[in-house]
Formats: sequence, structure tokens, C-alpha cells
Amino acid sequence: MTRTASRLDRIEPFYVMECAKAADAIARSPACDPARGGTSMIYLNIGEPDFTAAPAVQRAAQVAIAAGRTQYTHATGLPALRERIALWYGTRFGVDVDPARIVVTAGASAALQLVTLALFEPGDEVLMPDPSYPCNRHFVTAAGATPRLLPATAASRFQLDAASVSAAWGEATRGVLLASPSNPTGTSIAAGEMTAIVQAVRARGGVSIVDEIYLGLSYEEAYGHSALSLGDDVISVNSFSKYFGMTGWRLGWMVLPPDLVAPVEKLAQNLYICASSVAQHAAIACFEPDSLAEYERRRAEFRRRRDFIVPALKSLGLAVPVEPDGAFYVWFDCSRYSASSWDFCFDLMDRAHVALTPGRDFGPAQAERFVRLSFASSMTQLETAFERLARLLGRDA
Repeated sequence: MTRTASRLDRIEPFYVMECAKAADAIARSPACDPARGGTSMIYLNIGEPDFTAAPAVQRAAQVAIAAGRTQYTHATGLPALRERIALWYGTRFGVDVDPARIVVTAGASAALQLVTLALFEPGDEVLMPDPSYPCNRHFVTAAGATPRLLPATAASRFQLDAASVSAAWGEATRGVLLASPSNPTGTSIAAGEMTAIVQAVRARGGVSIVDEIYLGLSYEEAYGHSALSLGDDVISVNSFSKYFGMTGWRLGWMVLPPDLVAPVEKLAQNLYICASSVAQHAAIACFEPDSLAEYERRRAEFRRRRDFIVPALKSLGLAVPVEPDGAFYVWFDCSRYSASSWDFCFDLMDRAHVALTPGRDFGPAQAERFVRLSFASSMTQLETAFERLARLLGRDA
């Protein structure tokens, strides 16, 4: 039997994907076969937009392939793409970002892997909220450091605040890893609170890393701000997957303090050389006026879906303690119907053929009570899922 590294013992399974496998198995059964009178599975468990790359992006990829622009790029990415990203920060968020601080990566996952490897080592501790996206804490673990989850409640929008960061800070603490808007809650950190957190971390000589991959999908003006406005020492991770609809293209980026660019570039050169050159050439077209207009149309559609599903869940007695202000997730409380969100979700998959994600992935504090629903699927599917859920729970739809 092959001996594996001990670090694997500290990384839990990705339960989102384990649930997806179970949903797929049920979906292949006769009960889900419409030809046999069954009902097909509705997937509200995966955070993947039902929109794909914009037409101009698809055309740009075809042109790049036809022209043979498929060679390696610099490890930091195409200069033209870095410049367009920097310009977008200025026009969308009013933040002046030097393109030289931007490193294009093989998805936001690669960005988080690079920055955690560059900054953290065994003995370090990184503060994170519970609930939070599981892979983020696993990147910290893979770097040999320790993610310390601080339970966050509805009172703090399921986010860390400056008071909790200050109270938890210890000799081993190296920094914080936040997400705004958050997966799984869809909630953001208010501008004033983000400022206070960054100041608290800075005063202690730590680093602030903010996952902003859903920032383009903010629905409330009060929360649609980038932490980059707080200084060049803030690290922001972003992605072309969510707002730009390029999930399978595996393209992301991060904005780094100037003195961290060269160390991260060295890591990228050794770990994967560069992000996909075709995806990079295509992504330049994300910033064309027609593409940006399309993304804003999609953002409005996601907001419309949120405005349907949140009151729909509440009408069934499924509490939503904090309304999501971004991303495409609702974090709701199922404890009225079940003491286990895991059992609740599997029962729903089996009997109503609707796939959701139990809270187990996102931290232990409230895992048994909460469920994540993704409204990245169409309005038709959301309406059908609501009707099935209402029938299962014995409520009027």
C-alpha cells in the first residue's frame, strides 16, 4: 500500500463533491427517469453559474487558437490582461491598481495556494470565520500552517469582525483569510468593519488576505467595495469563474503588495509555469463594452433569483438569518425540520430530487443547523425546486 504524506490526514474530504456524487447516483436511477414517470434531479448544490463565457470571449479563444497564440506566457500573466484587470478596478471600484502588482493564476485556487505557500509555514496560525469555504482553510493546512476557525453568527453577518480578530490574536497568529462576499453565506463585510479588521491586523504585523471572487456579483451598493482601497499591503484574490462565467477555463488573479510579486512569481514558475495562454488571450475580451454589459445583465438576473428564493424559503419556515448581498448562495436554517442538515439534504435528494449542500463542509460551529442553497440555476429550476420542497415539508407552495 502506497504511503501518503501526513498532511493528508489534516485535510478533510470536500463534502460538496461527495454530495454531488450521491445526487448523480440518484439522478441515474429509474426514479429520476422522466421516461419512466420520474422527476429529474435539480442541482442547487454547486456554485457554478448557468451562464457560460460571453460571446466575445468565446470568439477570442477561437482566434487565439487559430493564430497559434498557445505558447507559454510569463508566470505573472499576459501584460495586456494585467493592464485590463487594473483598468477594471479603476472603473468599477474606483481603486488605482498598478498592473505590476497583478499576478494571473490558474484559477483563484492557484492564487490561494501560491500566497499561502509564500507567507505561511509550520507554527503559523491564520484566523478565518466559521462558516467559510473549506478549500481556503485546506490551502493553509497544505502550507503547513494552522487555520483557526472563529465562530461567526448572524450578528456579524457570519463574518469576522475587528473585535473577534483582536481577541483571538496570539503569538502564533500570522494573519487573516476572509471572503467578501462569502461562500457559503453570500454575505459581505461592511466597509467600516473591513477597515477596522485590516487596521487591527496591520497593527500586529500580520497580513490580510481577502477572497473577492464574488465581488463582481454584489447586489447592494453598501457592500460592493474592494478591500484593495485600504492599502497596498492588502492581498486580494479574484477569479474569472463567477462574475465572468469562465468556471472551467481555470483562470484567476491576485493583487499583491509590490515586494511579494517576485516571490510568488518564483513559486508559480516552479509549480505550473503559467496559466492557460488560450484562456488568458480570451479573457482580455471580458473587458469589452459588450461583455461588461452582458455581465451586468446576468448580475441583475442573479439578483432577481435571490429576491425570489429568499422569501420562498422563509415562507416554508426555513429561516434566513442574514439576506445574501452578493454571490449566489443562501445560508438557511433547517433545524425546524431536522436536527441534522446532512440528513435533511439527503432526504431532500432522495424524496424530492433536489440537491443542496449541508453545512458540514463550512465549519463545525453551526454545521448541523445550516444548509447552503445555490441560486446559480435558472429561475424555472428554482421555482420547481421550491414546489417540491413545499410538498416534502407539507406546506403550501
